[in-house]
Amino acid sequence: MSDLPRKPLLTVAISSRALFDLGASNEVYEQEGLEAYRRYQIDNEDEPLEPGEGFPLVVKLLNINKILDYPRVEVILLSRNSADTGLRVFNAIKYHNLTITRAAFCGGRSPYRYVRAFNSDLFLSTDGDDVAQALSNGVAAATLLSRARSLPESPSNNDELRLAFDGDSVLFSDEAEQVYQREGLAAFAASEASSASKPLEGGPFKGFLAALHALQEELAETTLPIRTALVTARGAPAHERVIRTLRAWDIRLDESLFLGGLDKTSFLASFGADVFFDDQRQHVERAASEVAAGHVPHGITNEAGPGKR
Repeated sequence: MSDLPRKPLLTVAISSRALFDLGASNEVYEQEGLEAYRRYQIDNEDEPLEPGEGFPLVVKLLNINKILDYPRVEVILLSRNSADTGLRVFNAIKYHNLTITRAAFCGGRSPYRYVRAFNSDLFLSTDGDDVAQALSNGVAAATLLSRARSLPESPSNNDELRLAFDGDSVLFSDEAEQVYQREGLAAFAASEASSASKPLEGGPFKGFLAALHALQEELAETTLPIRTALVTARGAPAHERVIRTLRAWDIRLDESLFLGGLDKTSFLASFGADVFFDDQRQHVERAASEVAAGHVPHGITNEAGPGKR
């Protein structure tokens, strides 16, 4: 396997607050200001940080390199901390045995400027503004929400990385969602049926899904622990256009759930999603009761406020 030609790394950038639980530190900052925050981080820089929402995902991503015995996935740390206060974060990375070597500490400013410079396929953060900026610069990005229940102390024993995606405004453009928002469900269904043979345009996560698919295809003969799922509110007859679009892109999803408006939460739990990405915040908030979930603030629903569907 070591003789395989090296392909571009699958690169995921993550903020320090998404990787680790920095709630106590942030409380010091909000209540006492920047200097108190700096002193707090320095005084506690040898105190290990607890895992954050994105920690289990990062562990499973980096585990792919262990399975292959050569680097194929890279995780980049992007942080609003300065290097001075960020030393605690690097100490936590070492404590948790995470193979993360590249980072940008931006001294209080948004790190989104470096997302593209690091050739990131995905950016995860707890800061919605940073995520919106990354999306506007053409990078798949999501705001990780805190789960209603506590994180496990370590990732599940299953090493398989399971990623679930909504369709419209995430994998696909929001063109169909625009019809739904303007004209309602009946018009949406009729429009999708009449356009069944016309592939949808790509959404913000098309490139990330393509990179995952390329990794799966490249290592098809290896027991590569990645599984993907489409979990969409669409049902028949709006399913056909989705299937034909993925065929046109030459991208395969391992599972596709067409729920016809049913709540997604229990299905995501049954799939065992490590992260679920959706453009509608209410779907993300419900899903966060069971799985890690990321809000993708893209498309007409986010322009118009809370979505209806």
